Amino acid sequence: MKTNRRYNAKIQRAKGLLEIAAAMYDTSLSFETRRAAERALQTESRVGYVLGLALSAAPAQRAKGVSLSFAADSLRELRWVAEKKISLAWVNPSVAATLAYKGTGPFRRPLPLRAIAVFPSYDVVGFAVHESLGISSLTEIKEKKIPLRLATRETGAQAIAESPTMFTVVAVMKAAGFTIGDLKRWGGRIHSVERPSDPRRRAAIESGAVDAVFDEGIKSWGQTALDHGFRYVPIEGAVLKRLAAMGYRPSFLPKSEFRGMKSDVQTVDFSGWPMVVHRDMPNDVAHAICEAIELKRRILPTDNFKPLSLAQLCADDSEAPRGIPLHPGARRFYRERGCL
Repeated sequence: MKTNRRYNAKIQRAKGLLEIAAAMYDTSLSFETRRAAERALQTESRVGYVLGLALSAAPAQRAKGVSLSFAADSLRELRWVAEKKISLAWVNPSVAATLAYKGTGPFRRPLPLRAIAVFPSYDVVGFAVHESLGISSLTEIKEKKIPLRLATRETGAQAIAESPTMFTVVAVMKAAGFTIGDLKRWGGRIHSVERPSDPRRRAAIESGAVDAVFDEGIKSWGQTALDHGFRYVPIEGAVLKRLAAMGYRPSFLPKSEFRGMKSDVQTVDFSGWPMVVHRDMPNDVAHAICEAIELKRRILPTDNFKPLSLAQLCADDSEAPRGIPLHPGARRFYRERGCL
């Protein structure tokens, strides 16, 4: 006799809502665009992408039950994990978690964070200037008080405080001796967009409305900039040393990936999508989260057009740098699977 199987009725509804929420990105509210350099189809949507999710144990279960809450966005969520307001944050990039763990950059003290996994997403921060400016380093911008027409992200105080991208851009500029305020005082202008792949960014580069681009998401605008007379300036010397002391990893823009580049250009890394939890999370819960990742690995999103590899989630490699310790429960999982 066949035995029917089902979830608890309340779990059916909770799981169903999760599936519906994910499926909203495949409805008529979404549309496709092409990223500038890769020419890859990219889904955009009118549905939001700042995630807040809570699974609370029922009152009768709370003595032994497990309540979990998840969020995906920025530096703010890392603080929430440390304060135990949420259970897990999935952020971009890995250096955001590194700064939080070390208590540097926007964090005043080290936060008690551990990694569950780091999903692969190779990226760097690019600092491109038009060749007509005649400069080869960021420090020349201050020396010559160049009024850049700069393309970057939103530059308000909240964006700089909460966005890993803008904090990094501002930190690099500060290490080179100037600020966004300086650029404006010198007569410069800021061209802000929400995402590096925004079509307005491409249009500004192509029309000559901007003569500098400081941003990550290099694959979406990097080739367009090179094709229109921009060149990358390196992050090196004292500037790189200051950033490395905070927790940034040196990296480089590879000439092999971009037409028109004569050599690799040194910069700072912006790779990885880490899943981060509090160090006090029970080991069995951290282990179970890894089991859930394993169960869903064929449908979880990746940024490198490859099937998700469990081994890479703990590899601490160039696509998935970690920068903080693995949670002991996660470490046990990866050892059981032969990944460590």
